[in-house]
Amino acid sequence: MSLKASTNLEKVLAAGQFALTAEIGPPRGPDAEVVAKKAALLKGLADAYNITDNQTAVVRMSSIAAAKLVLDAGLEPVMQMTCRDRNRIAMQSDLLGASALGLRNVLAISGDHQRAGAGGKLKGHPGAKGVYDVDSMQLLAILKGMRDEGLQASGDELTSRPAFFIGAAWTPLGPPKEFRVTRLAKKIAAGADFIQTQAVYDVKAFAQQLAQAHDQGLTEKAAILPGIIVPRSAGMLTYMHNNVPGVVVPAELTARLKGASDPKAEGIKVTVELIQAVRELPGVKGVHLQAIEAEELLREIIPAAGLTPRPQV
Repeated sequence: MSLKASTNLEKVLAAGQFALTAEIGPPRGPDAEVVAKKAALLKGLADAYNITDNQTAVVRMSSIAAAKLVLDAGLEPVMQMTCRDRNRIAMQSDLLGASALGLRNVLAISGDHQRAGAGGKLKGHPGAKGVYDVDSMQLLAILKGMRDEGLQASGDELTSRPAFFIGAAWTPLGPPKEFRVTRLAKKIAAGADFIQTQAVYDVKAFAQQLAQAHDQGLTEKAAILPGIIVPRSAGMLTYMHNNVPGVVVPAELTARLKGASDPKAEGIKVTVELIQAVRELPGVKGVHLQAIEAEELLREIIPAAGLTPRPQV
């Protein structure tokens, strides 16, 4: 199989190994040391590390800068790019810059609505203008065109082609569910090489959506990595179920954490069980773990789930 960007993540998937990606959230300041500490904490535990792009519409260190810091620390980043914050000119310029810095994995996403950043202790920027000059599907096509044809979105030629392994997000349980597999197919057709999903807690419902994708041959065209956010309390699960589109949390799971004497420890057990459950589903090629500012928990979860050592490819 010919490789498109020769990233470690791409090689792991091409070798038929069960892939693992984890998330590193950049800080709300210019603190390179914060990124370095997270990188040191997680080094060697995953095949690649997602660097979020102003997640929840909160201003943070840029994904490109943080990804470069992670790369310099010896980890392979997956740089995220949201459609919310840039027009197509800025996107393409940033992508060329990212390529020049050695960043090869890119995840194209729409981005949380700017209102998502307001709440709790943060004011956020709910009045900010969402750009959305292109949507995530169009961004995928732009990435593919730059890589495979050496062309900008306008049709103008690039002086050389960037090598990207292209990722997309999928919300399999988002309403209306009947359109979700169709949307996945469109993203793969647009250029997605791998797919990371919204957090999966209802494995049975996810399996039904995945089965449709598998029947259509989509799981052979792009690697599906279901996402799992480590739950740390019943309140966290309740919030995600009620407020995060496409996250469906079974009531019994919330009750389990509510009744636990140590919710965090129970959340670790739940995460391991979820990893093992999705791993058994036909068409799943890996998993994407998120601990959201509690990255130290992954040091316990990943070995407990039998995901160490990571394959050398």
